[in-house]
Amino acid sequence: MKQVNEALLPRLSGAPGSPTAPRTPRTSRIMPIARHAQLSAQDSLEALHARRDGLTAAEVVARRAVDGLNEVSHDKPAPAWLQLLSAFRNPFVMVLLGLATVSYFTDVHFAAPADREWTGIVIMMTMVAISGLLRFVQEYRSGRAAERLKSMVRSTATVLRRDLQASVPVRCELPMSELVPGDIVELQAGDMIPADVRLLHSRDLFISQAILTGEAIPVEKYDTLGNVSAKHADAPSREGASLLDLAGMCFMGTNVVSGTATAVVAATGQNTYFGSLARNVTSTKRVETSFDRGVNSVSWLLIKFMLIMVPIVFLINGVTKGDWVTALTFALAVAVGLTPEMLPMIVSTNLAKGAVAMARRKVVVKRLNSVQNFGAMDVLCTDKTGTLTQDRIILEHHFNVDGEEDDDVLRLGWLNSVHQSGQRNLMDRAIVTSAQETRDWSACAGVEKVDEIPFDFVRRRLSVVVRDADGALDMITKGAVEEMLAVSTHAIVGGREVPLDGSLRERLLRRAEEYNRDGFRVLVVAARRLPAQDGVQFAAADERDLVVRGFLTFLDPPKDSALAAIRALNEYGVAVKVLTGDNPIVAARVCREVGLDVGVAGDGRLMLGADIEGTDDAVLRRRVESAVLFAKLTPLQKSRVVKALQANGHTVGFLGDGINDAPALRDADVGISVDSGADIAKETADIVLLEKDLMVLEQGVVMGRETFGNILKYLNMTASSNFGNVLSVLVASAWLPWEPMLALQLLIQNLVYDISQLTLPWDHMDDEFMKKPRKWEAGNIRRFMLWLGPTSSVFDITTYALMWTVFGAGAAYALRGGDGGQAIMNSGWFIEGLVSQTFVVHMLRTRRIPFLQSTAASPVLLSTCAAIGLACWLPFSPLAEAMGFVSLPPVYFAWLILTMAGYVALTQQVKTAYIRRNGGWY
Repeated sequence: MKQVNEALLPRLSGAPGSPTAPRTPRTSRIMPIARHAQLSAQDSLEALHARRDGLTAAEVVARRAVDGLNEVSHDKPAPAWLQLLSAFRNPFVMVLLGLATVSYFTDVHFAAPADREWTGIVIMMTMVAISGLLRFVQEYRSGRAAERLKSMVRSTATVLRRDLQASVPVRCELPMSELVPGDIVELQAGDMIPADVRLLHSRDLFISQAILTGEAIPVEKYDTLGNVSAKHADAPSREGASLLDLAGMCFMGTNVVSGTATAVVAATGQNTYFGSLARNVTSTKRVETSFDRGVNSVSWLLIKFMLIMVPIVFLINGVTKGDWVTALTFALAVAVGLTPEMLPMIVSTNLAKGAVAMARRKVVVKRLNSVQNFGAMDVLCTDKTGTLTQDRIILEHHFNVDGEEDDDVLRLGWLNSVHQSGQRNLMDRAIVTSAQETRDWSACAGVEKVDEIPFDFVRRRLSVVVRDADGALDMITKGAVEEMLAVSTHAIVGGREVPLDGSLRERLLRRAEEYNRDGFRVLVVAARRLPAQDGVQFAAADERDLVVRGFLTFLDPPKDSALAAIRALNEYGVAVKVLTGDNPIVAARVCREVGLDVGVAGDGRLMLGADIEGTDDAVLRRRVESAVLFAKLTPLQKSRVVKALQANGHTVGFLGDGINDAPALRDADVGISVDSGADIAKETADIVLLEKDLMVLEQGVVMGRETFGNILKYLNMTASSNFGNVLSVLVASAWLPWEPMLALQLLIQNLVYDISQLTLPWDHMDDEFMKKPRKWEAGNIRRFMLWLGPTSSVFDITTYALMWTVFGAGAAYALRGGDGGQAIMNSGWFIEGLVSQTFVVHMLRTRRIPFLQSTAASPVLLSTCAAIGLACWLPFSPLAEAMGFVSLPPVYFAWLILTMAGYVALTQQVKTAYIRRNGGWY
């Protein structure tokens, strides 16, 4: 028995009395989890007031009232008030609040009562409110929708419950959240451990604890004080063993790799080891994803730009005008104009819209950021079985070694499949279904199961030991061809048992290869007679001296949608690679049927697990680029391939639904599973498909890129427009005797423009943009800003000249001095600035010619037209005098049209040059 460091128990276990433990009623049956491993199975049951045949319904209700649901804290979404506060926690809102504070002191606190001006502060706070509230509404709605969708993807546990009116316990599948301490659970390969449990009985049980320890290699668990098998009888004890090292305990969140077990629930929810970690996780900052880093890098780029330009504007205006208070007020307004405060709301709205659109296609987005990652994906790694194939395997043949149909081979295969207690895979189901539909097995009624050696991904075989009606013991084994021949010594040929020599072995391998080339998956069936014995537990070492009886061949046809889906993904710049544990010949045939060119042997397009095992990381990084099919892989080798592709700069998606796919799903940038997949696969995935239609993948890529594209539109348009405005302000500050626009007018202009951009998430993207994967690159936004920004400044300066000469601003200043002519200049530039800034949305949203080759979505058209109309109306409205505007003559709008025509022509020329120089748009 292992000795446990008692000083660590309370802290690690989250048990009552520990500093991290939640308060639980005195009547709770929770005890420090490690103590259960020091008790015998029966003592542990008694400590929990439980029985091997389960709890009654009344006991469950009573315990749930004390211990609550089996949930941990971070599983629940944050309350609405906390989400509301979080919506305002972004750098742009902080900048606006800081500017509003400064404006309060300059315009209100230190101003004379008659000069106090609240308008600027109100406008800034309005921007803050719009940005934060709209972001909150979108995130709250999408969060609730995501929770509803997640509830459709439930992880369950097999639980024994005692019915007082029944003679045997009832086995039922229940949501994990409904478990209580004392429940008896049954575990098998693919299951997640639903709570912290004490093993009562186990067979070859291997648990992956990577979620808690980071250690990829599964560990063996067994009942340390119960019926200990010979191989564990001398297991060494270790002083100060970690809680996770306790062989008799399994912990919530880990998963069964192989084997079976029965266990009693010792702790649930917050009292589990995972629950104690979750409390710490919720109080620490989440690790940033590539999406988070991209948004932050762009945000700080814009903030740094503002911090550089605003002091320059302040100094130039202060020096040239001599009024430092007005210069400060104007500089603050410029700072507001340079702050893309709607970015967080635009990002949230785009992601939420993408998630909702995918939900309509029966796709559950568990993490919103994965929508954008879907669009950035340029390599999709996929398992073969159930993803590229129909997930409807059919048993086609049951041949003996001579290649003849043999019912005895089918009988042995059926006995093996029907008596196994682990997770029944598709081939097991095909064997059982075919055998029961075509044969009468009443002669096997006296056969009973004695023991089982479960399947694992190293041995790649499964054995059952059965006793027939005469009391004879037989081991029946089925598995992958090479692994089965490795433990076989004889075969039945022509009705006689003959040694399995080298030539016969080669003959069997060739026959299996022929079946593979015909598109069949192949299992070998073998058996051996065992000496009569009682009370012996069999282990993998007993799989030896087997007699090969024949082959089972299966047809697993490709999905109808696989060929079209792969072609569509290729058109969108996504390379598809197949990572499978299956035979390379069968996998290669399936790949060719779905349009994947796996080449010929030796050309580098096929890699086997054995090749990967002996290859260092640097070489593997080179080889994964050309390889299309990776066959006979272990789960860790799949993960290694994914990491090698990521190290080469790819954004990697992984599609899988099995236990062996979990490590790769966890390590991929986008993990995709299906609702019918193993629990651990669904829990690990970012996206879950409720239907196995591969065309959903193409739609997900399109939605991800459209989402990202609309975010980039806002960033590029806002950054370039703001840069152009600052250049214009710098020129005007140096040339004009007064500010080209009042601080209040700048704030109004910025508010109207920002509101017009709220519809961008509903815009669509050009086909050219959708064809390539996209990633966050702050350098591209900087380049776009430097190229396109100055084009607006050209026509801002021509507007200054127009207003100064043609419309009399200069003459009025010469006549009256002071602020003479300023209102004319302010009104003219306000209209031109807002119209050009809004109209250019249609120029910059596409690389094509706007309106002729690409037209914005209706919401964008309506919002920009409304903003332009408002810009033209305000100087003529009843509010004009309060805002510092004057009415302009009708001829001004003729000049405005000419100015916009020139602006459009120049912008189109700069666009063309930019695309030619940089090889793309955005």
